Formats: sequence, C-alpha cells, structure tokens
Amino acid sequence: MIRIVILLLALSSGGVAAWLAAASSEEPADTIVTATTPTSSQEILVASSDMARGAVVEKGQLRWQRWEGDVPPAFISRADVPNAPASYQGWHTLGDLVTGEPIRRDRLSERGAGFLSSSLPGGMRAIAVRVTAESTAGGFILPDDRVDVIHTIVSSGASGAAGKVTSRTLLTNVRVLAIDQVASDGAGGAAVVGKTATLEVKPEQIAIITAAVASGTVSLALRSTTDNNEVSASVREQTRQGVVRVFGGGREMVVQVPLSGTNGS
Repeated sequence: MIRIVILLLALSSGGVAAWLAAASSEEPADTIVTATTPTSSQEILVASSDMARGAVVEKGQLRWQRWEGDVPPAFISRADVPNAPASYQGWHTLGDLVTGEPIRRDRLSERGAGFLSSSLPGGMRAIAVRVTAESTAGGFILPDDRVDVIHTIVSSGASGAAGKVTSRTLLTNVRVLAIDQVASDGAGGAAVVGKTATLEVKPEQIAIITAAVASGTVSLALRSTTDNNEVSASVREQTRQGVVRVFGGGREMVVQVPLSGTNGS
C-alpha cells in the first residue's frame, strides 16, 4: 500500500514538473509597435493687428505663424513668398482683418491695380462728386465714413433779388470710397481736404446724383458710426419719377430720375 502511495506521488510530481517546463518554454507574444508619422507644418502669413477694409498695410502688420498640416491654396505660405511681410507693405486690404487671421491672396490688392473696383461690393457703383472743405464737414470726412448726401438749389429772384434756397436729403448712409485719390484714412485719421469725393451707390442712384450736381450744390453730412447699420428713415422709398430742371447756356433741360433706392447702404 505504501509503495502505491509513493508511486502516485512520484507520478504527480512528474506531471507538475512537465507542465512547468512546457509553460516556461512558450515564446512571448509579439508586441506590435505603431510608428507615428510626424505632422508636417509650414509658416503662413497672418495679420499681426486689426486692419479695416481699405486700409494700407504698414510695416509690422503682417507676420509669419506656424500652420499644422496642409496649407490651403488661398493662404500665403513662407515657402511660396519668403519676403511676404515686406512685399505686401503699401497694399490695400479688401476686407476687415483681425489679429491672427490668415491672409488670403484675395484679401489684398496692390495699390493702383484696380483697387477701387475690386473693393466694390457686387452690384454697387462708384461715382465722384466735387466737394470743398465746407461741403465735407470741414475736411473731416474720410474714406470708409458714412454720409448723407444733401442737394441745395438757389433759385433766382425777380430783378436781382435774393432767390429762394431749397435743400433736401437725396441719399442716406452712403459709404465714402475715397477723397481725391486717397482710399484710406491716412495717418491717424487726419483731415483730408480734397476736391472730389467718390461715393458707393446703387446703379439707379447715379442719375439722382448726376442731376443734383448739374442743378445745384451737393454737400456731404457725416454720420455717426453708431448710425451706420441703421436703415434710412428720413428718405422714404418712392416709385414715382422725379423731374429735375437744369438751366445752363440759356437753355432748359429736363431730366427724369427714379426716386427709389435712396439708401446708400
């Protein structure tokens, strides 16, 4: 009996030893290592300060900033234009820019390269009117300001007597595109005394201003910046035809103009 017990213990010990030997001889599982591909980055041109639409880009207003991943084609990269911050000095902005905003190629226009036409919103027109310091708020009306257009007519009195003076508001909330050939507010918003003011108007308003210039005096009244987003209430939309009589060279010319679309915005 004792021999049988000893034999069983020996067999059990041998089985345990064989199992331990087999377990220790198993190869460790393969470890999968995923290689991380580094993300490519480039430098793109961004605004280093806020710039209003129509502003002239000055030194220090553009800088490089790192951009992770692919650069959109519309952005200006250092690889394409290495000297961009200096190259674009003196160019005009075609829209408002905020600090850190990537500069797109279609947001800048070279001075003299069709800047005015490219800065006009679709469907709008630009028309120039002769002005003086007195008719432009003492010369303090600057490009990108908003104005009301006032038309004044002085009628001749009998036997050389003083005539009747009539003034009325033709258009309201009209954007000033330029004073003479200056399309930005210059240094520090200083007064600009020019001979012409270029206004942004709708196509149907061109005849209104042209007839007003031919028949009297046109003045510009500067609007507050808080009123620029308001719809005009002083001049109502009208659908009838207006008649302007222009006297010159001993002749009378009658011009019919539509009196609708009076808001310049």
